[in-house]
Amino acid sequence: MSQCDTAELPQQSGTQLIELYWALMANADEKFHNIRDLPYYQRTKYDTHFCKVFKIYAQLWKFQKENRTTLVETGLRRWEIGHMASRIGQLYFGMYMRTSDAHYLSEAYIFYEAILTREYFKDDSLARKQLKFFARFLIVSLVLNRRDMVYQLADQLTKFLDECKRNFQETDFKVWNQVIQEIVKFLKADTDFMNLRPLRYSVVLDLHLDSLPLVTDVKRKLMLRDALLCSYHSNEVKFALTIDTFRMLQSLEWEPRGSFYKANLAPSIVPGSNVSHNGASGPSRLHQDINHITDLSLPPNPRKAILFCPSVTHFMADLGTVCEELPSDGILLIYLSASGNSSHVITSPNRAGSSIGYTENIARDYPGYTVDWLQIRPHGPGGGMNCIYPSPSDILPFTRRPLFLIVDSDNSKAFKAISGAEKGEPAAILLSPVTSPTVESSLQSNGSLFSSFLTTPLQTFALLVGFTGSNAEYV
Repeated sequence: MSQCDTAELPQQSGTQLIELYWALMANADEKFHNIRDLPYYQRTKYDTHFCKVFKIYAQLWKFQKENRTTLVETGLRRWEIGHMASRIGQLYFGMYMRTSDAHYLSEAYIFYEAILTREYFKDDSLARKQLKFFARFLIVSLVLNRRDMVYQLADQLTKFLDECKRNFQETDFKVWNQVIQEIVKFLKADTDFMNLRPLRYSVVLDLHLDSLPLVTDVKRKLMLRDALLCSYHSNEVKFALTIDTFRMLQSLEWEPRGSFYKANLAPSIVPGSNVSHNGASGPSRLHQDINHITDLSLPPNPRKAILFCPSVTHFMADLGTVCEELPSDGILLIYLSASGNSSHVITSPNRAGSSIGYTENIARDYPGYTVDWLQIRPHGPGGGMNCIYPSPSDILPFTRRPLFLIVDSDNSKAFKAISGAEKGEPAAILLSPVTSPTVESSLQSNGSLFSSFLTTPLQTFALLVGFTGSNAEYV
């Protein structure tokens, strides 16, 4: 019998139980660390690893529930139960990021909410665990659009950080000060007015699929299966996700149906059902079969790979892998949001041989060519390693697969060169205007107008014509 097979354990002493518990925990922690930094692409390769770790934590969670009293009497502490629940929440969020199934997100929320309610990390010695927990729960609540919880957590995190500064004056909390600033800026940009209705496609609020016009004369039926969202602007609003990527992520998903959604967010704890004598309770649900929470009444969300400020090699590796994994009936959406630039370069023979940068190499091979690019990383010694070139180098080879390309940039026009030059499949290309309308600086700090129009068109138009959250009832 393996360490994880606990269903048929004989009666054991408290010492034996706690030793077995720690052996199970060590095995679970090892597996958790092995998958924590795995990329969100190459899903087929790593999905089995995630499923194995879920199974291990499900068995561990069941074991500690069934033996809670004995384990506590022999040394198990409350915060260790919270630590386990936090790991499970992270696993669920990781599965959401890998699959884009919003129901994994709701499961992560359930575990984090239980940790918050039961104050597992309230002791001063656990301050760093509490800070990290607040930040993780904030991200989950933001993406799940639980606005009340977002404001509650932001307030609690701010107050708790102030308390930590008083109690641990010798400790540097500079990183956490920056986290607070990012949260404040993000919530200032992502206002309640911009969230009057879900950004996700709602079967309740939006047109039903059957009422949309159908294209009958098609050679083959294609569906949006994957998306690659990449952004970088200096000083842009960001908390884990940039504000534009955050909106795009939601707009590419289905809003879960009301009845199914409520069922999965229903309280998972029966009051008093699993509370030990010391009050150490926890979520009573963790399913070994993680596929049970998929709402089969809705089409699957396209899977998404999200990149912020990547190197070009990182971007190309992700893009190549996603294209390789794209199903035969799949469309890949690429969203690029970055500042651009261009220059007209004419090289002479004596200079061509000494070109060392990527831009110079293009100029050497295409004399007189106008070099256009997007800057996806800060300027640095990498030169072309910080830039994406639309044609002939970086994006064009991937047009062998069906692409839907969205470019939000002041140099978006450069990507017109892709149209008509595709290598196999015609690409649908949506480009932002080269110039944007003159708006107040407060609107400019709320993210890109183009991305806002794509994700929240009514609210963005209302803001442009002078409506604000205070007169939202007229919208």
